Amino acid sequence: MRADDITHPKPTIVLIHGLWLTPKSWKGWIDRYQRAGYNVIAPPWPGLSSDVEAVRHHPEVLKGLTIKKIVDHYERIIRVMERPPVLMGHSFGGLIVQLLLDRGLGAAGIAIDSAQSAGVPVLPLSTIRSTIQILGNPFTFNSVVELSPEKFHYAFTNSLSDEEAKRVYENLAVPGPAHVLWEGALSLLNPNASSKVNYRNDKRAPLLFIAGSADHLVPPSINRANVKKYQVSTAVTDYREFPKRTHFIVGEPGWEEVADFALQWSEKNAQAQVPFTDVEAAFDPDMTFTGTRGQIPPTDLTA
Repeated sequence: MRADDITHPKPTIVLIHGLWLTPKSWKGWIDRYQRAGYNVIAPPWPGLSSDVEAVRHHPEVLKGLTIKKIVDHYERIIRVMERPPVLMGHSFGGLIVQLLLDRGLGAAGIAIDSAQSAGVPVLPLSTIRSTIQILGNPFTFNSVVELSPEKFHYAFTNSLSDEEAKRVYENLAVPGPAHVLWEGALSLLNPNASSKVNYRNDKRAPLLFIAGSADHLVPPSINRANVKKYQVSTAVTDYREFPKRTHFIVGEPGWEEVADFALQWSEKNAQAQVPFTDVEAAFDPDMTFTGTRGQIPPTDLTA
């Protein structure tokens, strides 16, 4: 260990899962980053756990969950850390990362196949096809809904064989709060929706968008449009697209390349590791946040 590793330890990495998944979807990333010497946590959404079977048997615990409740949940976890962590989120977890950075949290953020923040009016046909069983039925608005194996295969694992996709579904897929999906859909034309960020924020931490070119649920066009919104800010916002990757980019063959790129980018771009009290002192307490360049209890935090 170098002497400067003691005075400037590696930041904690917080992994945030997406809709219809649990922290178990990050298992490979957790193991890989821990072997690299990082402290890694993957807290579940409120009411959720890493136990897939438990969620399937008691999906009602997710009823009433909203984007704001999820973001508030992660803010409480992050605020008790001594230093700002690196935030990495997949799918709706990527949107959560955007919102957390907007609140002045995190040393850097990586949004992977991210649901878009408010006012990004892009809705590709493959996204509609992936979600039509929910958004096509207004009675699902406050329900907890699961994707069928066929829909999961199309939306998440379209590069895998039927047999491989079935194994992923049985191992990882869980019901999800449809209200969160509805909030995302209704924010497309509403810049003041619950997923609102201040795209002009010059003080937020650096942000990287990662997209997969074969993603059906969140095609690259969504991420590119989201990145474009941040161009009015001087804060760093980068974009990287991986060819032939699906929405299951965090677990499909070759996920290690994506994980390594995300880590290397964060090592290069993460803001100086200073205590939260110093970070907060640098912000105007009355401002609304967001903006691109050209010890935690261990229970249920890891998959």
